[in-house]
Amino acid sequence: MIELQQRIAFLDKVHLFSGLDQGQLAGIAPRLVEREISAGATVFKRGDKPDGFYMIYKGRVKITLPSAEKDKPDRQLAVLYAGDYFGEEALFENRNRSATVTTLDECVLLFISRQVFETLLTQYEILKPNFQVAIKSRKLARASNFKWLGKSEVIYFIARRHKIRLYQALIAPVLSMLIPIGLFVMGFITNATTPYAVGTIISVIVLGWVLWTYIDWSNDYYIVTNQRVIWLEKVIGLHDSRQEAPLGTILSVGVETDMLGRVFKFGNVIVRTFVGKLEFDHVDHPTQAADMIREYWERTKAITTRSQISVMKDTIKEKLGMPLEKRPKLELTPVVVADEEKIAKTPMWVLAMQNLFQLRIEDGGKVTYRKHWVVLFQQSWKPLGLMTAGIAFFFWRLYDIYRTAEITLIHTNASGIPSPDTLAVTIPLLLIPVAFWLWYEYTDWKNDTFLVTDDEIHDIDRKPFGKEERRSAQIENILSTAYKRDGLIAYLFNYGTVNISVGGTQMAFEDVMDPASVQADINRRRATRIAKKSEDAGKEDRERFATWLAAYHQNLNEFNLPSAAKKEDTGATNPFAAASKEGKKLDDLPLGGDDGIGEDAGFDGSSDGDMDFGSGGMEGGGG
Repeated sequence: MIELQQRIAFLDKVHLFSGLDQGQLAGIAPRLVEREISAGATVFKRGDKPDGFYMIYKGRVKITLPSAEKDKPDRQLAVLYAGDYFGEEALFENRNRSATVTTLDECVLLFISRQVFETLLTQYEILKPNFQVAIKSRKLARASNFKWLGKSEVIYFIARRHKIRLYQALIAPVLSMLIPIGLFVMGFITNATTPYAVGTIISVIVLGWVLWTYIDWSNDYYIVTNQRVIWLEKVIGLHDSRQEAPLGTILSVGVETDMLGRVFKFGNVIVRTFVGKLEFDHVDHPTQAADMIREYWERTKAITTRSQISVMKDTIKEKLGMPLEKRPKLELTPVVVADEEKIAKTPMWVLAMQNLFQLRIEDGGKVTYRKHWVVLFQQSWKPLGLMTAGIAFFFWRLYDIYRTAEITLIHTNASGIPSPDTLAVTIPLLLIPVAFWLWYEYTDWKNDTFLVTDDEIHDIDRKPFGKEERRSAQIENILSTAYKRDGLIAYLFNYGTVNISVGGTQMAFEDVMDPASVQADINRRRATRIAKKSEDAGKEDRERFATWLAAYHQNLNEFNLPSAAKKEDTGATNPFAAASKEGKKLDDLPLGGDDGIGEDAGFDGSSDGDMDFGSGGMEGGGG
């Protein structure tokens, strides 16, 4: 049975109830119906009538949709963890369930019936926008497709700029429509065709402008996943960038609004990190959005603490000779998966040519990036043009010799000595320095590389016959990353620059192919490295502490109090003795402190002790 204070603490952590004080939460907590459901049970099915709204206090559930083909299994949309919720969309919008929810573990759910739900929305008006923002975010997440997301990365919050920004951007094209309207009036008055023709052309241009403005507005996103905070900005054909910061680097989340924003319910959400800030400007219901970001930020910190506790327990178990459960490790997924079968069928000469101009080379976990071919062309177009012209002129000369009877490739001069054609010999000789020039530019392009390993990044610039410059940084020291593609050429050929903040300095992977994938590759490796370092942090202290604790546990008799006091105080002073009398295991001992984040805690933001994050229900969790 969940105590009242535990229920209040749970509700206080869920952003849906932000804005309510402790007294109001205390009034809601008793209305929650506690339901214990065994693993593998169905909570509700797609098409069911909505009877209420569920919050997960303990355990995990999965959200699925039936597959279109009978032979295939159901399609999984999301996995929800403690602290997440589901079923609110169908209840809020008064429609049937859109997905099936099944428990993965033994779960404790807190259920709010339809009647209580409607009463709460009427009684506390602040709850309605909280639910509206969450539902709107979930729908937008399901409708979006971002290929740069990791396999286990799930969108918690996503939003576009407020529509008022779209309306402001449309003012100019809408006013421009006065020009063709005036021309149409002029054509009607003068009965001339020219004003009609010009007005039609201008109308098409203005309508294209309107369409471009809408698409430009719809391409900008503010996103919070279980790993990072992202600002995605795209201007079609001109600019494409993604700025992001890991959740662990967030220092604070704030809200800024003005008078107009307070009237139309929009404002700026300011996410401050170690190296600056990400500003989500003109976000709909900014207070609710900021509360959502804070909740998942706090959950990330709780999971980190939980992971450290799990590592501590494993260390103690190891010292006591107890069996250890195998903990899953983070796997690094390559951006490009090699097709071994295709490689085996590819001729060697084709592979050799590909290696000459390959932009991404993966070898033993190390990935080397080169600058785009466009940069190679920009560097080498002059010698390449001269080489092409020289070769063309050489073959033209050979053809001219072939078709002209008076000219031969080798002729006898006045002295009777055989002599080759002057142009046929001179042209290849002149092409030798041009070929060297072309080789130099190619080698210079090839030697500018960006190397990413599991623990470091390197920017290497080596001049042929010249000096080599190498800049390196530990991958865990990266504070933020951003990429951008500027200009029509960069957009069409998909290349750009990845900017990396390391401490107080900046590194740049310039003109790389598909900068979004390069950025994602760096961030995945960074997350893996930080997870590993977090697990190893304080290992010596843990080992020392575990050794002391194990020695104490193995020599309890020597530390027992005199028999006179033994009956009274042993349980209080000897937690191991007390635990052994009650039949408890080591996992049940209170190693988590007083922060409420223990191995068997209910609402903790995760279901196990590793660094795997909960999905937050932002994809398909609405039910």
